[in-house]
Amino acid sequence: MSYFTGLTEEELGLFVDLYELTMARAYRAEGMTERALFTLHFRKLPPGRNFVLACGQHYGALLASALHFPREQVDRLAQLDMFEDDFLEWLSAFRFSGDIRVMPEGTPVFPHEPLLEVDAPVAEGQLLETLLMNYVNTETVLASKAARMVVAADGRPVVDFGMRRMHGYDAALRGVRAYRTAGLAATSNVLGSFQHGLAASGTMAHSFIQAHRDEMEAFRTYARLYPGTTLLVDTYDTLGGVDKVIRLVRDEGLKVNAIRLDSGDLAQLARDARQKLDEAGLADIRIVVSSGLDEWSIRDMVEAGAPVDGFGVGTKLGVSEDAPAMDFAYKLTEYAGEPRLKNSPGKKLLPGRKQVWRYRDRDGRYRYDEIGRDREEREGEALLATVVRDGEPEGPGPDCEASRERVRRALNDMPERLLDLDETDQPYEVRISDQLENLYQEALAAVTPDKGGS
Repeated sequence: MSYFTGLTEEELGLFVDLYELTMARAYRAEGMTERALFTLHFRKLPPGRNFVLACGQHYGALLASALHFPREQVDRLAQLDMFEDDFLEWLSAFRFSGDIRVMPEGTPVFPHEPLLEVDAPVAEGQLLETLLMNYVNTETVLASKAARMVVAADGRPVVDFGMRRMHGYDAALRGVRAYRTAGLAATSNVLGSFQHGLAASGTMAHSFIQAHRDEMEAFRTYARLYPGTTLLVDTYDTLGGVDKVIRLVRDEGLKVNAIRLDSGDLAQLARDARQKLDEAGLADIRIVVSSGLDEWSIRDMVEAGAPVDGFGVGTKLGVSEDAPAMDFAYKLTEYAGEPRLKNSPGKKLLPGRKQVWRYRDRDGRYRYDEIGRDREEREGEALLATVVRDGEPEGPGPDCEASRERVRRALNDMPERLLDLDETDQPYEVRISDQLENLYQEALAAVTPDKGGS
């Protein structure tokens, strides 16, 4: 018996909400085969956030281009007794035939801006909804949280220790890709490291120390096995552990690159440990800290001048504790060449095929964005580009290192107020072009009942 429950490529087509299948059948039953435009965006930033990093949209688009329904999966759907034979046959022959445009991985994005637009026959676009939203939500949430920690660390390395408490292995693995994009230095996740090219890094657990009768012997064994390792010094007495590391290095000639503090007043312990190490002539031994860290605790230590050389972050990164989900929506914005929207309170939807242009000031800093109709001409940087055309990937796939560099430049080019960990009272400006606003008003008038009556 196999206990592996991972999603296989053959099962990818069933990674849908049931209503996507029932709607696809209904579209076909009505003869509704015209092309539709679906837009993926969010309406508001999570509390306390001034921007988010768009991640997962290009990878999701490439998955969508490979979507199919093998006979085994079609037979499983037949067991639901909801779909007639001709629809099941359509599924068995299904291949995505549309176009998908996305923002580049790692692009800072703001409310109402489309991260992705799908232009395809309506049933095809509908079937992609859950897959694309899952990919974009998971990776955008994790990359955005990681970027805040990178900013707070102010140049010091941040390492991912969080996989053990994340919501499933899929999130843990894809999270490593998001972390690499956002600028983390390394991960403890071995498979994630191999899959996504982020350096693997780890120290030791308290259990190794506890398993030995003598802490000094545990340190000695580990340092001999792994020259240049990092030793965890807080199992019993933190500063006593530092003294033992000093004796190993100074008196026995073993090589230790760093010590790790994992409990107590980390800032003060770092100061005390730094003093001991420096007085022993071991200024090259670094100090890394962990234990329930988030961007605020990292910022506090940095601003207090604590002599910390790196941060290990776990649960609060892995589950994005303060903002675990985004207000994403995947909505129909055009059908058969006509704009579509919904007129729900607090849920404004911009119709039609769109483009986002980013403008900068003379110093290269972000100035404002403008959302307009894609046929408009602007001097700003156009952010949406086609990555799937006629169902086939177009151009090279996303380059994770290029995405990481994009984020590095963006964090340097954004106004300082947007990098603050607290919500700014001057949100980034996102304008709506006159042409798009006019299209919105026309579409709104078409669906708004005439209250004048006769």
